[in-house]
Amino acid sequence: VQLQASGGGLVQAGGSLRLSCSASGSTFSSYTMGWFRQAPGKGRDFVAGISGTVISTYYADSVKGRFTISRDNAKNTVYLEMNSLKPEDTAVYYCAASTYSKPIATALYDYWGQGTLVTVSS
Repeated sequence: VQLQASGGGLVQAGGSLRLSCSASGSTFSSYTMGWFRQAPGKGRDFVAGISGTVISTYYADSVKGRFTISRDNAKNTVYLEMNSLKPEDTAVYYCAASTYSKPIATALYDYWGQGTLVTVSS
C-alpha cells in the first residue's frame, strides 16, 4: 500500500483544515487507517484512527471533539477534518495503514505516507 497525504497549510488559531490521504491498491478497505502527528523535536503521536469496513473511530484526548476522521473506501481515501485549531496542533501529519484493530502505537502500522505540514498561527 502506498499512501499520499495532502491538505496541510498555514491557518490561524480557531480555523479549520481538511487533510486527505490517498491509497493505492485494491485492499484499502481491509486496513485500519490512522493519522499521527509529529511536532518539531518531539515524537510521533497518535491522533485518530478508523477501522476498515465496520466503521468505528477513535481519537486522542487532545483532539476529541475538534477533529473528525472519515474514509471513503470507493475512493481509497481517508480524511481528517480539523476544526478549532490551536497553535499546539502545529506538526507534520502522517497517515498510516494497519492490519490491527484500533492500533495506537506507531509500531503497529505497516505503511506510512510522507507527511503534510500543518502550521497554526496564534
